[in-house]
Amino acid sequence: LETGPGFPFAINNSTGWIVVASELDREAVDFYNFGVEAQDQGNPPMASSASVSVTILDVNDNSPEFTQREYSARLNEDAAVGTSVLTVSAVDRDANSVITYQISSGNTRNRFSITSQSGGGLISLALPLDYKLERQYLLTIAASDGTRQDTAQVVINVTDANTHRPVFQSSHYTVNVNEDRPVGTTVVVISATDEDTGENARITYLMEDSIPQFRIAAETGAVTTQMELDYEDQVSYTLAITARDNGIPQKSDTTYLEILVSDVNDNAPQFLRDSYQGSIYEDVPAFTSVLQVSATDRDSGLNGRVFYTFQGGDDGDGDFIIESTSGIVRTLRRLDRENVPLYALRAFAVDKGVPAKRTPVEIQVTVLDVNDNPPVFERDEFDIFVEENSPIGLVVARITATDPDEGTNAQIMYQIVEGNIPEVFQLDIFSGELTALADLDYESKAEYVMVVQATSAPLVSRATVHVRLRDANDNSPQLKNFEILFNNYITNRSGSFPGGVIGRIPAHDPDVSDSLTYAFEQGNELNLVLLDPHSGDLRLSPALDNNRPLEAVMRVSVSDGVHSATAQCTLRVTVITDEMLSNSITLRLADMSQERFLSPLLSRFLEGVAAVLATPRHRVVLFNIQTDTDVGTARILNVSLSVLLPASGHGARFFSSEELQERLYLNRSLLAAISAQRVLPFDDNICLREPCENYMRCVSVLQFDSSAPFLASDTILFRPIHPVTGLRCRCPPGFTGDYCETEIDLCYSSPCGSNGRCRSREGGYTCECHEDFTGE
Repeated sequence: LETGPGFPFAINNSTGWIVVASELDREAVDFYNFGVEAQDQGNPPMASSASVSVTILDVNDNSPEFTQREYSARLNEDAAVGTSVLTVSAVDRDANSVITYQISSGNTRNRFSITSQSGGGLISLALPLDYKLERQYLLTIAASDGTRQDTAQVVINVTDANTHRPVFQSSHYTVNVNEDRPVGTTVVVISATDEDTGENARITYLMEDSIPQFRIAAETGAVTTQMELDYEDQVSYTLAITARDNGIPQKSDTTYLEILVSDVNDNAPQFLRDSYQGSIYEDVPAFTSVLQVSATDRDSGLNGRVFYTFQGGDDGDGDFIIESTSGIVRTLRRLDRENVPLYALRAFAVDKGVPAKRTPVEIQVTVLDVNDNPPVFERDEFDIFVEENSPIGLVVARITATDPDEGTNAQIMYQIVEGNIPEVFQLDIFSGELTALADLDYESKAEYVMVVQATSAPLVSRATVHVRLRDANDNSPQLKNFEILFNNYITNRSGSFPGGVIGRIPAHDPDVSDSLTYAFEQGNELNLVLLDPHSGDLRLSPALDNNRPLEAVMRVSVSDGVHSATAQCTLRVTVITDEMLSNSITLRLADMSQERFLSPLLSRFLEGVAAVLATPRHRVVLFNIQTDTDVGTARILNVSLSVLLPASGHGARFFSSEELQERLYLNRSLLAAISAQRVLPFDDNICLREPCENYMRCVSVLQFDSSAPFLASDTILFRPIHPVTGLRCRCPPGFTGDYCETEIDLCYSSPCGSNGRCRSREGGYTCECHEDFTGE
């Protein structure tokens, strides 16, 4: 009655047997109490009940079970034998169960034992432990109730006892570190070993002394920098480093670390001075020492070894060199202060590190002057213009020179060394002022040429000074009486009359700057002579182109605007005829020119000819003056003339050419005495020079040219009639042709007639008579 679900009993309703309906588990329910009712089949049925108690008896149907599947313990290796390690516990649900424990496996070298105690299994240390041999035991523990059993794992970790101290591999370490390593650089990792384990083997590192440049990592032993190192300040450090374990008691070891700081090229060379100054004379020879520079380098070895160079700097365009090891600066070539008075050099001190460091320094070299330059005039020639009539004492110019030298070497003294004779000018010795000491007259001397000298002892320089006077209108024009001799040769040729300018009025003004004007004051009312008033050019009027002789006297004036002058102009027209020319001769005068002959010797020559021939002067007609061009450099003047006979009347007759030659040549001494001219032998016959070739015969031919221009002197304008002496070359008889190369057969015309035979010969022929005939 009143059974719930899962009730393990059932009752047979017929027999009343109570049977087990499902599996019983004492460990779950060990006692049941329930009611049973019996009921009949009657009607009404009747029933009765009873209480049934069922006790479940235990059987060994449950295995022991450990309370934990795994156990762990830590045991120091120096634990004593018998030391309790831990207690394992198993539970058996069966009643009155007795559980026993044993180590079934993992008990290496039987180091542990287990005993049952108070329902549990006590694991104890049976034999001493050795951490170095076994650091962990994995025990399998079995719990048994005699029939059934269970197992559990027990992990026993053997802990190290602090039996060993930390040990460094060496009692002294040496390391190198570059001085330029940054802060925080690990220099070295120092490590010690400890054969213990765990905390006993966990080492802590520390430095015994406080050295601010370094620190050590307590855990790793890494020694790092905590300040910048400088080899130049300290080259090495010694650190005492201790390694301590964390066992109890702590054990330690100490070693010494020597840190050697390696030099790096972190210092540039430093010169002993900020700059250097020196001086040297400009004339010293090449490779002369000027000064010495010096630099030091705090680095060591090659990093601190210094050499000197101009490379990358300024060596004065190659004028200087520097010795690489000594630092001595020397000249490389001759200096010139006048070109470069001051050098600003730039040298470098360079170390031999990698990379090299270099430091510049400025070197100032002053070039001292020597007197090696002569004074220099601005120009080689000076042109100075001075007004004539300037007062005496006037400073007309300042002639100066410059000297590129300096100081006393540049002091210059001046003097006139040539051309000041007589002493017209004075040159100040210091200032170079040129002063006039006399009256300056343009007309007396228009230009003075002097050589001035500038002296910077012992060097000198010279220049030429041209003092040119400027003309002032302080002189009157000068004009002499003059003649116009017009020989008018009347021929059939047209154009022989001179229609152009025949000359100009021979006026002269000493003042070259004056402009002259010209005019006829009287005597030229018929305008026989045409005058240009500005140039003074003269022309002949076409009215004179006739066969009438003429003589006219005129008055001419010339003015410079302030002063004026007048003179007489005589125009003489002489008609030249063929008869006159055919009876003319040509005299040869030695050492004579046309201008000198016309003025003043013409008049004396005519008087001399007239005296020799005993005839009046006006009967001597001179119609030609011409320089002989066939005599090279000899000055010979050919003068052609004809002379009227003294007694000739209206029908004028002339001396023959032969008579003139004979009388004048025979009396040439008298002629020379009167005319002051030397007469040479005649040279009229051009054929005397045998100009014809190929045996041609020379024939002299005389012609006259009336187109020659006027000749001029200071008192005469002369129109010449040039005789033109020519020649003809004629072939000898029996020849013809341009070069007489063709022989003429003179027998061609039968000159011997019928009674003779013609035979040709050179230059002619001969006749041979037949028999019974004779004659030419």
